[in-house]
Amino acid sequence: MFSGIIADVGSISQAKDRDGGLRLSVSTNELGMDDVQLGDSIAVNGVCLTVVEKNGNAFTVDVSHETLNCTVGLERQGARVNLEKALRLSDRLGGHLVSGHVDGVGEVTAFTDLGESWKLAVRAPRALAKYIAVKGSITINGVSLTVNEVDGAVFSVNLIPHTLAVTTLNELHAGAGVNLEIDLIARYVERMMVAEKA
Repeated sequence: MFSGIIADVGSISQAKDRDGGLRLSVSTNELGMDDVQLGDSIAVNGVCLTVVEKNGNAFTVDVSHETLNCTVGLERQGARVNLEKALRLSDRLGGHLVSGHVDGVGEVTAFTDLGESWKLAVRAPRALAKYIAVKGSITINGVSLTVNEVDGAVFSVNLIPHTLAVTTLNELHAGAGVNLEIDLIARYVERMMVAEKA
């Protein structure tokens, strides 16, 4: 599990084809790799991946073909990526509970400077739109955010300067794809309601 509070912005230093998927080498800056063991989970742009190699301030992960089909931004060598290590039970939960299992790819429809903040509007896949609610939580490229507006399949969030400074969200533009993970609570509520009707 993760919190959606980004610990570092790293970069994909190498992306190699591997059995239909990719083997990625990710370079970090301030993530702190001393306590990372092989087999540990690190969220890369919101995608929970398993560390298979470690070398100084870099780590290696394997990305399956299935994961590549339902995410965006992991295939480009040189891309900057949001990084977060998995939560420990003693950690503060500054964002919301995030699984690192991306539900789908959204498309940025607008990124507007409001002066004191920026408004990011995203069109979610229609199948996910029903789970997105005003004042609810959403994860965009691994960043925990609060939904401010919903209009059909398009929702918007406000980004403060600090968030833009410590994540890759400042690189977004209209037409860009983003990894979306809906709030886990919405999934469980729907499941309970369906089970009661059965």
